Amino acid sequence: MLIYAIDDEPKMLRLLHNAIEEAAPEAEIRDFHLGAEVIDFMQTEGEKPDAVFSDIQMPGLTGLELAAKLKELAPDTKIIFVTSYDYAVSAYRLHVHGYIQKPVDAEQIKEELACHFRMEAADENKLKVQCFGSFEVFWHKEPLSFSRTKTKELFAYLVDRRGAMCSTDEIIVALWEEDIPPENAKHRVRNLKADLKEVLKRIEMEEVLVLQGHKIGVKTDLLDCDYYRMLAGEISEVNAFRGEYMEQYSWAEITKASLF
Repeated sequence: MLIYAIDDEPKMLRLLHNAIEEAAPEAEIRDFHLGAEVIDFMQTEGEKPDAVFSDIQMPGLTGLELAAKLKELAPDTKIIFVTSYDYAVSAYRLHVHGYIQKPVDAEQIKEELACHFRMEAADENKLKVQCFGSFEVFWHKEPLSFSRTKTKELFAYLVDRRGAMCSTDEIIVALWEEDIPPENAKHRVRNLKADLKEVLKRIEMEEVLVLQGHKIGVKTDLLDCDYYRMLAGEISEVNAFRGEYMEQYSWAEITKASLF
């Protein structure tokens, strides 16, 4: 694990370094006095740390400004501020992963690292679903391949319904605006269900689907979804929503309107 420690005060930087070293003895630690040094180093070396522990009140780039630049250079890096409580709201707006109060000690460092990297490991066993903007699905950070666009749309509709069991008739109305003979429409839905099950089976995640007679739904606890996190009140997702929701699907307009 690679960790950056940043503080313009030499004594505080030394204390921070020692606390990180005690909490994560296996980690490689790099010390920096200024935010600008961090950005220059990352751009020159192409390095992306796993975690950054940074003060906020620093000359030149403040911790908040540094965090914004870090999110551009290394989106997956965990950023934890070592500062006072007053900065918590600004930190969350920047999608910072946490903050700890000075004087820092090893136990605080250990708790932060354990929390964030344990959560990340757990999320790897979930399908990552993006609803904001265009609908996309990822498995282990790679886009999930759907053999049919309608199969992907069916999965999007089930995600939108948040675990509710959807009937064949409901799916037909949502996915096809044109009139289709009933038997033809039902045949299409059966094929889409089978295709979706096969797509998920390839990645051993078919348990995401719930099938009850002619109805189908999804297990929401097996999905890491920005829309669900927003509804749960996560500040980072509330701020990430920019008014776009499953933009490729007309039926999603109803949900989109409810999010404003």
